[in-house]
Amino acid sequence: VVATREQARDGAALCGLIERHGVTMMQGTPATWRLMVSAGFAAREGLTMLCGGEALPRGLAAELSRASGALWNVYGPTETTIWSLVSRVPSSGVIPIGRAIGNTQAYVLDGQQEPLPAGVEGELYVGGAGVARGYLGRSELTSERFVPDPFSAEPGARLYRTGDLGRWLADGTLEYLGRNDHQVKIRGYRIELGEIESRLSTLAGVDEVVVVAWEDVLGDRHL
Repeated sequence: VVATREQARDGAALCGLIERHGVTMMQGTPATWRLMVSAGFAAREGLTMLCGGEALPRGLAAELSRASGALWNVYGPTETTIWSLVSRVPSSGVIPIGRAIGNTQAYVLDGQQEPLPAGVEGELYVGGAGVARGYLGRSELTSERFVPDPFSAEPGARLYRTGDLGRWLADGTLEYLGRNDHQVKIRGYRIELGEIESRLSTLAGVDEVVVVAWEDVLGDRHL
């Protein structure tokens, strides 16, 4: 069942789709799930909820966990063909992005691309069958973000540098710790703050520009 653009913006409409079609699994961003919670959403038994696209706030996770369904946190950039790591959301504490799915490898590496031990922050790299070929017509960016995989014996294997920071937890799952640049995610979309600042600075009468992402009391992000 594919929701229309209008339904995707309407929490009540999404709740209706689930009931009408007997949906057993749904994937949405935190903003989408919050829309549904505000509309009185209560997951029925047998519904698997996948939340991804941006970090899952603990408050929203608590709201969804009160329902009867199963809540999973999913992680992965477009460059690794979307989801690469998954984790069942625990009832309390840190919400990890989990472990790598099949045919996928995840690494936390330092500036010399050496593996880091549990508890130490580094950049998250993803390898395996889901890694894309690169960026169309952007060879320089491709070589920067898609790098040779030193941990694979397969000829031509590559890793994707996500630009995300993370660390291994004691149980072998990964915790997401934010970005190593100025990129942010809002409602699942990548936003480059520097690009917006650059455009705004060209407007007449504008001398200085700062663009930031902030969270309201509900945990929704805005520019």
